[in-house]
Amino acid sequence: MDKIDRKIIRELQTNGRLTNHELADRVGLSPSPCLRRVRGLEERGVIQGYTAIVDQEKFGLPINVFVQVKLDRPSEENIRSFEDHIRAIDEVLECYLMTGTNDYMLHVVSESLQTYERLMKEKLTKIPGIGSIESGFAFGLTKKKTTFPPLTSS
Repeated sequence: MDKIDRKIIRELQTNGRLTNHELADRVGLSPSPCLRRVRGLEERGVIQGYTAIVDQEKFGLPINVFVQVKLDRPSEENIRSFEDHIRAIDEVLECYLMTGTNDYMLHVVSESLQTYERLMKEKLTKIPGIGSIESGFAFGLTKKKTTFPPLTSS
């Protein structure tokens, strides 16, 4: 991937609805080579899809919870079981395997504290192999970006 590919990605991260002509103008290419590069990035899986950025509160999910999970025994079977269960829970937007004290960090969204409590009681605590769960509620959002920073090596 070269500087032009990175420019294309940055422009599409900023506005995924650009036409190919607009994108080509912004990155300094003619439309045909620009389209070939975009298609190549898509085929190689660098660009994995396109999506709308939605206001979470206006959508009706104002609560952000960051949940730290420690497995009672991080065996291959427990890890696979936990990850399979988490993939099936729509409220979990992201799940990261972590180093340190806890095994996983989840980003969960919820309509209210009551719906989060229900999620905990009916789904999360019923996942086998969990040793502990610790929830932290976000008071507000300070920064959220949709574009990657430039690489220092390029």
